[in-house]
Amino acid sequence: MKKIVINMLSSADKVDGQGVGSAYLEQVNLVKESKYFKVLVNSKEQANIIHCHTIDPINYYRMKKNKKGVNVSYVHFLPTTLDGSIKLPKFAFNIFKKYVIKFYNSADHLVVVNPIFINDLEKAGISREKITYIPNYVSKEKFYKYTKKQKSNIRKKYDINENDFVVLGAGQVQTRKGVKDFVNCAKKLPKIKFVWCGGFSFGKITDGYDELKEIMENPPKNVKFLGIIPREEMNDIYNMADVLFVPSYNELFPMTILEAINSETPLLLRNLELYEDILFNDYLKGKNNKEFVQILKELSTDEKLYKKYSKKSKMISEFYSKEHVLEMWEEFYKEIAKETK
Repeated sequence: MKKIVINMLSSADKVDGQGVGSAYLEQVNLVKESKYFKVLVNSKEQANIIHCHTIDPINYYRMKKNKKGVNVSYVHFLPTTLDGSIKLPKFAFNIFKKYVIKFYNSADHLVVVNPIFINDLEKAGISREKITYIPNYVSKEKFYKYTKKQKSNIRKKYDINENDFVVLGAGQVQTRKGVKDFVNCAKKLPKIKFVWCGGFSFGKITDGYDELKEIMENPPKNVKFLGIIPREEMNDIYNMADVLFVPSYNELFPMTILEAINSETPLLLRNLELYEDILFNDYLKGKNNKEFVQILKELSTDEKLYKKYSKKSKMISEFYSKEHVLEMWEEFYKEIAKETK
């Protein structure tokens, strides 16, 4: 059997603490397991399929030059999701947004990680016919539930008491991620420990950089900012926590959610429509800080409620199995490979 050659183009793993980098590594490792494909990474060899994971200008150029193969681009963000992420002069921001759409338009096929964004891409002038939904995936060999003793040891490492109720936030420190809301909720719940993993992956052009830097350097007593944690250590962090709290205002499909549910950690998310089709309402949600605070209070004191949402996280995790997601990639790649010129 002649294998389909796929060249994965990406610079996503060059900057630590980005969900795009995690998604890229997981997807490449998953596809490599298939008997149907030969997977190259940032190669100059001729391939049946070029799959761009990041929107670098060099990748745009490679797609334009690829006259014989099929070009695929991953959609990890939309121009609208850049608001609250990076701060650029308005004219530069508008140019960048136009470039993003131009990049997506130049691909033969787009893959979105959340079906809700198909309509947004169509509104931006991209044909619905060339958009396919395939969810993110996280390895259960790398992310899994620890024993009580393992959890206790991790808490000692980070100077957290065994009996503390720990609320975890994870992601880049930026306005869009709801970091200020995370800290404001912590102020209302002084008996609960709040821990944030992540830093300024975009440096000083991060939206809200000065204000957020001040918060990180002078947090409330019950808040710890751990900075960027290497991905290979993140399973420790998820198991150390009692709940993953994601107050983000805009997302596609956060890798932190998929990683956390493998350890059966309950989820508290902002009440966004984008989660409904991918998480099946198996999570706790709130509209504002007042609701978040009330839910965290209940979750920290009601053992029955806690166990209920821990089981729901496990159910979500079982849906996004390796076999199911790999099957979707195999079907997609085999179908589009027929278009090789």
